[in-house]
Amino acid sequence: MTRFCAVIILSSHVGDAAPLYQENIVLLDADSLESARARAEAHGRAGEHEYRNADGELVVWRLTAVVDVAEVDDQALGDGAEIYTRHFRDYAAYRRFEPLLGGEPL
Repeated sequence: MTRFCAVIILSSHVGDAAPLYQENIVLLDADSLESARARAEAHGRAGEHEYRNADGELVVWRLTAVVDVAEVDDQALGDGAEIYTRHFRDYAAYRRFEPLLGGEPL
């Protein structure tokens, strides 16, 4: 059994409002990368749900994407362990989509 890390995106839709996206990084045990991808998809689907908010509006959470699945070195798990590394080229775009960098409340 091998440990994998999966990056999963869920989206929340309420009426005509812009969607809210949630990125989840989860650890999964699987026998292969293909099996880990299937487990990541299942994990994301299990997070799908609907409810009514305080204003009575229907809130719908759906799986948007399984972004990546990567093997994790079990030997490295512990204090300071890097679980997942993301590479990107456009920091300005990252700042625009990451509300915590701008101090925006969720």
